[in-house]
Amino acid sequence: METSAHDTIRCDPAQRRLGYVGLGKMGFNMVERLLEKGYEVVAFDVDESAVSNIAGQGAEPARSLESLVSLLNPPRLVWLMVPHETVDKVLEGLAPMLGKGDTVIDGGNSFYKASIERAETLGALGIEFLDAGVSGGPSGARTGACIMVGGAKECFERHEPLFRDLSLPDGYGYMGAHGAGHFVKMVHNGSEYGMMQAIAEGFAIMKASPLHPDLTKVAGLYNRGSVITSRLIGWLEALFLEYGEDLEAISGTVAQSGEGLWTVEAGRGLNVAAPVIEEAVRFRKRSETQPDYTGRILSGLRSQFGKHDVRAK
Repeated sequence: METSAHDTIRCDPAQRRLGYVGLGKMGFNMVERLLEKGYEVVAFDVDESAVSNIAGQGAEPARSLESLVSLLNPPRLVWLMVPHETVDKVLEGLAPMLGKGDTVIDGGNSFYKASIERAETLGALGIEFLDAGVSGGPSGARTGACIMVGGAKECFERHEPLFRDLSLPDGYGYMGAHGAGHFVKMVHNGSEYGMMQAIAEGFAIMKASPLHPDLTKVAGLYNRGSVITSRLIGWLEALFLEYGEDLEAISGTVAQSGEGLWTVEAGRGLNVAAPVIEEAVRFRKRSETQPDYTGRILSGLRSQFGKHDVRAK
């Protein structure tokens, strides 16, 4: 029987058991996928109801970080899927209980320079660290994501079966040294800001036109063979079908999680201009006091792929 390149990747049975910290929209769905793939998952979240819910699907519940570590045998593998603001706090509690040869994977949207520093801090304790940028939103976490990984290549290769199982076919890759995974994901998100902004502005212009094109039909047509065919256009069509073209139920104030600004600042540090992304970031800031139809499209798109609550207050 012929074998593919993926078939040659073998998984250490010990690494089919891991700890998972963070059961939000992304984390809960990712643990569901891991369980479906036959992994043993010890799951923890400060939200005890989320822990109970995932335990009902086969995960082993942990009521604290101490409990999580105690339920894993060395070498331990722990995946973090928490907001970037809380990563250091989690690591402060987790690191003293881990040991040489254990691995921590940060799968959230952390700033890449912080990931480099965390890798150095953990490395001094003998703990390996991988930064994994995960794209695809909650649906991707459940059905297969796109994952960009940074860290020591040997560590990546040891855990490659895990990334393979969490991704779409060929939807993961090694990006380079510590920080590279989160750096590439940061630029991805910054590019996303600019792409969404251009789409929203174009449809706002059509909305204001006296020609009154049917925007739902336009989005559907754009997404069937045009140069800008994309998941974003597909989500926009779905948005119009769900809420109507006026999007009155959607807030015109657009939230942002920081990656767009990080991308602009990284560009400045490298002497590379990013005017499109920079203006997209400025627009989101202005939308706090000047919500409009363009903002409603942007908020609506965020709801489609990120399942954010963007209803008008």
